[in-house]
Amino acid sequence: MLSTSVAGVAGTPVVSGAEATDVGNPWVNIGIFAAFVLVTLVIVFRASRQNKSAADFYAGGRNFTGPQNGTAIAGDYLSAASFLGICGAIAINGYDGFLYSIGFLVAWLVALLLVAELLRNTGKFTMADVLSFRLRQRPVRMAAALATLLVVFFYLLAQMAGAGGLVALLLGVDSRAGQSLVIAVVGALMILYVLVGGMKGTTWVQIIKAVLLIVGAAIMTFWVLAKFGFNLSDVLGGAVQAAGEGGEALLEPGKQYGLSGTTKLSFLSLALALVLGTAGLPHVLMRFYTVPTAKEARRSVVWAIWLIGIFYLFTLVLGYGAGALVGPDAILNAPGGVNSAAPLLAFALGGEILLGLISAVAFATILAVVAGLTITAAASFSHDIYANVIKRGNVKPDSEVRIARWTVVVIGVIAIVGGVFAQNQNVAFLVALAFAVAASANLPTIVFSLFWKRFNTSGALWSIYGGLVSCIVLIVLSPTVSGDEKAMFPSADFAVFPLTNPGLVSIPLGFLLGIVGTFLSKEKPHPEKFAEMEVRSLTGAGAEKAVAKH
Repeated sequence: MLSTSVAGVAGTPVVSGAEATDVGNPWVNIGIFAAFVLVTLVIVFRASRQNKSAADFYAGGRNFTGPQNGTAIAGDYLSAASFLGICGAIAINGYDGFLYSIGFLVAWLVALLLVAELLRNTGKFTMADVLSFRLRQRPVRMAAALATLLVVFFYLLAQMAGAGGLVALLLGVDSRAGQSLVIAVVGALMILYVLVGGMKGTTWVQIIKAVLLIVGAAIMTFWVLAKFGFNLSDVLGGAVQAAGEGGEALLEPGKQYGLSGTTKLSFLSLALALVLGTAGLPHVLMRFYTVPTAKEARRSVVWAIWLIGIFYLFTLVLGYGAGALVGPDAILNAPGGVNSAAPLLAFALGGEILLGLISAVAFATILAVVAGLTITAAASFSHDIYANVIKRGNVKPDSEVRIARWTVVVIGVIAIVGGVFAQNQNVAFLVALAFAVAASANLPTIVFSLFWKRFNTSGALWSIYGGLVSCIVLIVLSPTVSGDEKAMFPSADFAVFPLTNPGLVSIPLGFLLGIVGTFLSKEKPHPEKFAEMEVRSLTGAGAEKAVAKH
């Protein structure tokens, strides 16, 4: 079973307790968060004045510089769970927890080196633009859009449920009605941000949030190091000492999962899904369409790598620092469980003011991430399904943007309702499914489209739909859903698939189905289209001309 720390790392904080916290002052937390909302709303309304076309709404007018977009990418990638989940995982599980920091950084490098710039040069607004470039438009766009919407929905649902769960720890609200209200507020703000500001407003929210998150983590990191004489070994030693008997296990692998054959395979499967799934996450890839040139896209990459890499180094100190200064027992017994490590560390260091700032950063992070997810889903539906499948490309940009805005409202309402119903549920399976679908359905078709001349429409459909179906079936039949006391349905037992994540099976299957579908099809390849796509993806030649139409 995925533990709460794994769920938190992967994309949502999973709160196990429902008690109100006595730590800090909830009104301070609310006040600081309200200040963030007011400032960002002003920025979003100012940005909305420049939204005059589809390119403005979907891609921020492609006017962001490399450093700006790189910071926004870091904001999109570093969810609240990267902060709360990883810190908690390290505080409780030590070495095993820090592997997630390493894994997520490696995942980002894979995404950048393998597909990011190539996608930016080839596409217009969405991943489906790339997949349909040299294949039959309507079936491929529909399949790619459905995969995108499914990934975004599960990821978004997990974030919204996590927002309600965090209330128990940060604001002292312990009732289901109170958590539902917070979910509704987060959803309403998300709709407002995207509806008014489009990608430009969302990007500025991401930039502000990324700065706040990294600065907050940096302050806490240096504060922890100062308490231990800037000696990392003393921090590790303090964590071992606070853990009591068996504390040395924090410095060795195997504390979280054990070292049996099944747990090793489960960990490998999860790692594979997270590392490769990141390269297929549509809301991350869409950020590369907001810069004007391939050169600026590369600058975005450099800034994003530095910011994300530095942040994950901070988590090592914060995690072990929480273990040393707060203690694993206090963390596990607090509302929120492992996800309370970072806020409790903030309270131990700087009292209720620092706790309030960190609480506000956590909420701001959720708000920014769900806004990025929402605009991605809206672009996928309006640009791919409505404009290019239903209307066959015969649609005015104004009409497309209008449909996108309605889609934002619908997605927001669905996310609020889903988040309310998912309260106090183990939403780890949603996160695992989102990453596994991205790795199994999106990544194979992206890689084959960019690099395999023979690849055709049949192969793309086999890969996408095969990846979707295999992921869903295997996750339903896994211990994540049933057959375990921490499963979504603990009283049922239909777990015939032993691994907690389907990635080890479904990802190779997605690639295999793409190959089989391609060779079984009688469709003739179009080498001239592949050559055009190859030149454009590698050089960016023609990309600006292609997007100018929109």
